Amino acid sequence: MLYLITFITSIPALLLYQPVLDDPVGYIASAGQNNQILFGALLELLLIIANIGTAVVIFPIVKRQSEELALGYVTARLFECTFILVGIVAVLGIVTLQQEVAGAAEGSIAYTLAAIKDWTFLLGPGWVVGWGNGLILGYLMYSSGLVPRKMAWLGLVGGPLIILSGTLVMFDVADAGGTLQGIATIPEGLWELFLGIYCTVKGFRPSSPILRADTREDGMAAMPAPA
Repeated sequence: MLYLITFITSIPALLLYQPVLDDPVGYIASAGQNNQILFGALLELLLIIANIGTAVVIFPIVKRQSEELALGYVTARLFECTFILVGIVAVLGIVTLQQEVAGAAEGSIAYTLAAIKDWTFLLGPGWVVGWGNGLILGYLMYSSGLVPRKMAWLGLVGGPLIILSGTLVMFDVADAGGTLQGIATIPEGLWELFLGIYCTVKGFRPSSPILRADTREDGMAAMPAPA
């Protein structure tokens, strides 16, 4: 359910931010839509909580497969959330500028803050996610058999695609939010959506080796003590 919450919060927040990101200088000189932007910031704060929750909740389970990779996934989620938080602060800074008297200096600052927000999106959801949700979590789910292995390939393939497309955007080889980056994010998006829906409806597969150990322990605990 936490994975589904990340979709419910992140996509509307990005849409709500558009007036600020499309024309930050014009925004601070206009009447503004501050409540809309503030609501987007609130959604992203909830996104941070959900992101951290996905890592904390799953850590005790996947660490049975690999404690190092499980810790790596938690770390990747925290890095992603740090970038998101910096982006929130940048957007709120533009809102503050809109509430003040707008001048040439304020316009330059607003443009800078919008650029910072764009970079936080590229480095967080547009790059770190490929390592954490894609490669690390994809491998943990594939090797543990907690979910169907065919679906885990979406993460194993989608992760490198996000990393590659994000790197190309970083070096100005591809456009941010362009066709290439949009296509590259599809497998990763499907992977995270599948994980949220599958685990909400069915839960983890009982046939997973790291869960069968619990079944054996429960069975032994239920056996009567020897006379």
